[in-house]
Amino acid sequence: MPDVLIRNIDEKTLEKLKAKAAANNRSLQNELHEMIARHAGYDLEKFKNIVKETIEDYKANGIKHSDSVEIIRELRDSR
Repeated sequence: MPDVLIRNIDEKTLEKLKAKAAANNRSLQNELHEMIARHAGYDLEKFKNIVKETIEDYKANGIKHSDSVEIIRELRDSR
């Protein structure tokens, strides 16, 4: 299996990665393997299609969502 070398990682970033690995009970290397595999398998078009289908399904069934912009404005203006 090929190797990948990443140089000049910021200390804070490395510490965050180590903490994430520890929280998941994995070694740093195993955590990085998991992260890379998860992100390499990400399919933006598939995700867009899922969102589009969900929106169409909600519309077809009369499901409406609140306007989050209005909610945010109300929260902001109440302070």
